[in-house]
Amino acid sequence: MNTESDDRQPDGQRFHGGQSGDRQSGDRASHDRERADAQSGDREFWDAAAERFDDEPDHGLRDPRVREAWAVRLRSWLPAEPSDVLDLGCGTGSLALLAARDGHRVTAVDRSARMVELAREKLVGTGARVVVGDAARPPAAAGAFDAVLVRHVLWTLPDPGAALLRWARLLRPGGRLVLIEGRWGTVGPVGVGAHTLVELAVPLGGAVHIEQLGHEAALWGRQVEDERYVAVVRPAAPAPQRHAEIVDVHLILLRDDEVLLARRAGTGYADGLLHAPSGHLEDGEDVRSGMIREAHEEIGVELAPDELEAALVMQHRAPDGRARIGWFFAARHDSAREPVNREPGKCSELGWYPLDALPDDMVAYCRAGLDAYRAGLPFLLHLHEKGDGIAYDPAGPHRAVPLSPSAVPGSRI
Repeated sequence: MNTESDDRQPDGQRFHGGQSGDRQSGDRASHDRERADAQSGDREFWDAAAERFDDEPDHGLRDPRVREAWAVRLRSWLPAEPSDVLDLGCGTGSLALLAARDGHRVTAVDRSARMVELAREKLVGTGARVVVGDAARPPAAAGAFDAVLVRHVLWTLPDPGAALLRWARLLRPGGRLVLIEGRWGTVGPVGVGAHTLVELAVPLGGAVHIEQLGHEAALWGRQVEDERYVAVVRPAAPAPQRHAEIVDVHLILLRDDEVLLARRAGTGYADGLLHAPSGHLEDGEDVRSGMIREAHEEIGVELAPDELEAALVMQHRAPDGRARIGWFFAARHDSAREPVNREPGKCSELGWYPLDALPDDMVAYCRAGLDAYRAGLPFLLHLHEKGDGIAYDPAGPHRAVPLSPSAVPGSRI
């Protein structure tokens, strides 16, 4: 690991700039209580802290001089081009707002529901997404971000090294961690010093650049003496991994010229959109057995193996880059086995829809699969580009690419 350091020393008055609120230092007992609160994960503590969080100059950024100082530094740490940025422990969203105003696509996470409410108000109109979640174990996809921004969070975690490894896995190749940390206080200081952070980042490989920030009074709205710094960590590129994809199964249940669709709800993904009854394979399960299980679990229909026709195989890539293989099976409706909604927590309704006049409010790749089935296509690529929506858009772009047998070199099928 290569390490660069800006050796300029901090000066001025020491105070703590942690997530629970800046305060004058020198009281070891106060710091110990604060660290215990931070590590406890007590959401009520953080919800209460939210109301006064922005009172500190470097939290609320209400002073234009402080706000501009952070905007300038943030531009030097984040990618120059508009990028996907994840802000963990976002508080009320002040830094997320600066990143969004610079054109970045921001996802912000905080464990406090009240912090998230305030951040959503602050970020309205920016396109930023703000969710409740644990910064140590973020609700985010691996390889989905160009930068992960974390301010005054690492010091609160019981296993900061493990958190760094998890955060690094969220980065795309060439991505970076931007870690704003420090050691606050003159008597019994708390926090993570720059040298400690460098040691914690060793397992990531790559390079670490340290910039001391304590001497820049404009960032804190006052003079400070304690250690404050940013570490920009660029993890080494991971070793190539064998390609692996999720396998899911989809049921095309036909009643004359109609197909059964379910409206998703309460899942956090594609809620409100229509989709065929479907699910992921379980470990060791074959695709036909998985389809039979999912049909029973979701719509209460018991299907025999010989009732299923393998209709279509699709490779699909979501807008966030994650890929999967989808197997679509066709079966005929039996009036003696009417489908019922057995997962009301995930589905708001079942309905029959004309196969030749499908509704528009569908998940895009399911719509592509049903259109391919109608056209008699057995193989399909459906590869979203970054920025595509997951909902079907009649105006496009359409990402379905049929694969005929002749298009597969060496194929005999």
